[in-house]
Amino acid sequence: MADITIEEIKRLRELTGVGITDAKKALVETNGDFDKALSAMRKKGLTKAEKRGEREARAGVIGTYNHDSRIGVVVEVNCETDFVARNELFTNLVKDISMHIAASNPVYVSIDDVPKQDMEKARTELTEKAKKEGKPDNMIDRIVDGMVAKHFAEKCLMDQPFIKNPDQKVGDLVKENIAKLGENIVIRRFNRMAIGEVN
Repeated sequence: MADITIEEIKRLRELTGVGITDAKKALVETNGDFDKALSAMRKKGLTKAEKRGEREARAGVIGTYNHDSRIGVVVEVNCETDFVARNELFTNLVKDISMHIAASNPVYVSIDDVPKQDMEKARTELTEKAKKEGKPDNMIDRIVDGMVAKHFAEKCLMDQPFIKNPDQKVGDLVKENIAKLGENIVIRRFNRMAIGEVN
């Protein structure tokens, strides 16, 4: 069995939000392979985060970001308690989300916020496009489903690749922080303004 140091256990705990016992157990089970243990604990943390997602989040902060006095962002991010709202990890998450919104210009928080008429309009346009391209009739619905999902993923904050780590979606970043902080976190709303742009 590999030697497992307290530093590795602490590092795994800090990166995933799991308890010391779980962190040590994960390292023992992976024979000291830190990356494998990290992957296993992240999956476990995300599962816990999904369960926490059902809890009400009414505390939080209004975060702001200003880029060269040309782009400004205001975002409301909620958590369950004022204690977490003041936590450095939480405030850094809010800053990162504000910066991401400034850079990536999302339109909606998530797919659930897309108005029904916008969804139907996109579906109609993409169905016509698929027909013009000669896609088989029996495949059109499935093809259009994929095209609609991709179209709105680019516009929905939670589905966008996070600017600091494009391998991770913003939604996964939020879940990771839910796991670390032990509370539900919700991006409630945002507003992005840029000089010369008209909404």
